[in-house]
Amino acid sequence: MKRAVALLAAVVLTGCGTSANSGSSQLADGKTFTMSVAADPGSLDPALTVLSVARQVGRFLYGRLIERTANGDIVAGLAEKWEATVTTASFTLRQGITCPDGAPLTATDVAANITFVGDPANKSPLAGIQVVPGTTATADEATRTVTVTSGAPDAFLLTNVGTLPIVCAKGLADRSLLAKGEQGTGMFTVSEIVPNDHYTLQRRKDFKWGPGDWQADQQGLPDQVVVRVIANETTAVNLLLQGQLSAATVAGPDQERLLAQKLEHVDNATPLGTLTFNQADGHPGKDPAVRRALVQALDLAQVGKVLTSGKGRPSQSLVTVQPRPCTGDNVGPNVPAFDKAAATSALDSAGWRAGADGTRAKDGTPLAVKLLQPTVVGPTVTATAELVQQAWQGIGVKVEIAPVDAAGINQTLFGTGAWDVSMVPLTLSLPSQLVPFASGPVPPQGVNFGHIANAEFEAAAKQAASLPGAEGCEQWNKAEAALVRDASLVPYFDAIVPTFVKGAKFTVSDSLDPTSIRMLAS
Repeated sequence: MKRAVALLAAVVLTGCGTSANSGSSQLADGKTFTMSVAADPGSLDPALTVLSVARQVGRFLYGRLIERTANGDIVAGLAEKWEATVTTASFTLRQGITCPDGAPLTATDVAANITFVGDPANKSPLAGIQVVPGTTATADEATRTVTVTSGAPDAFLLTNVGTLPIVCAKGLADRSLLAKGEQGTGMFTVSEIVPNDHYTLQRRKDFKWGPGDWQADQQGLPDQVVVRVIANETTAVNLLLQGQLSAATVAGPDQERLLAQKLEHVDNATPLGTLTFNQADGHPGKDPAVRRALVQALDLAQVGKVLTSGKGRPSQSLVTVQPRPCTGDNVGPNVPAFDKAAATSALDSAGWRAGADGTRAKDGTPLAVKLLQPTVVGPTVTATAELVQQAWQGIGVKVEIAPVDAAGINQTLFGTGAWDVSMVPLTLSLPSQLVPFASGPVPPQGVNFGHIANAEFEAAAKQAASLPGAEGCEQWNKAEAALVRDASLVPYFDAIVPTFVKGAKFTVSDSLDPTSIRMLAS
């Protein structure tokens, strides 16, 4: 099965956020909420994708056992009661939850959702990220209770399993239905899909299980949602200004036009500036001296400013979704400092000698890297890749920039492996979600696409996983710092990415919350 990596939000599953309001306070019924996404989501099967755009669309279609409020409190979703340790959890379902065809959602259905992801045979990319491999669930229909047994200690078991998208029995029996967004438990159903153009969703009038004490008869709920696939941010901004979009996330310089118009927006931080090194056999990144030298050769502060158009900030962690369960700076004190002379000396000492043309080689093999540049992140990434290329060529490294779209990222990182350094950002909401990306099975069996094997990371992460929640933060921080110090996975600059709104208001937590959308009178 092909693995998918998300752009800007690899695994944004939990966390809280803030709200966006376009100004007017008068609510209006019967309206359509239209939002843009930069790429087609592809399959909408929530257990078989980690693509951020697919998970955003899926948020409209699939309910979750628990939800989180803007201040981080856990409230009822599909479940009305819950409790958890690091090894077990139980959820009692609300009464009256139904599927789009009227069939009831049972505890057995929910247990099957969880067990499917936990079963390694199903090769879900959420295994190891959101559900520990080997996790199982059982059901008691008499009490509407689902009991979960984690395959290994999980410090964030309640949040991880509780925010798993839940589908109906018919979808579990025929996953081709889920790929089309059917048989969900969420607030909306799919009415039309035109790939690479738009997805039209209709609100379920029988949906009554929104977060906490959410009421179905409140004013301003949209009757319809249209998700438009618009790769060009300039086009999206034009449509937003013309009133043809209700919301658009704008990472590039076009956001200045919207800020000048004083459009309301909600901002999210993401480690847009991230470097991951391929440590598989035959790749230069397998040599730690090469990895460190490549990082040392970069003025990361300047690179970050170019990447974020001067609007970013130095990264402290790959976990940027607020509230961060573990605070502290795992990057600054551990990332190799900018020092071109030291980088050159390190390569010399490691046996990578410059030839007549200035390109380094070792045992007849030239020091050449393929730099993977994601094209859908924004226009500044091209200039950033060229700046990185220039810096590395300055220390004798031959650099080929390889621009790739979303499908190309998936194919390259989790398929061909034909890359040496990746600029694809990875954003996490929990430190535990880093584990499968930085340890364990490599593609196609797992998502450790960098072939990372760091004993210090693995030991600290294992110890942290046995401690509930924030109690393990010291070890989680130690684990992430080890990766940065080893120059295996280096987040260096966060982008502050705004989502602008016009004619509506909503809350962004881990992603745009469909139940929070309220349409405003024009």
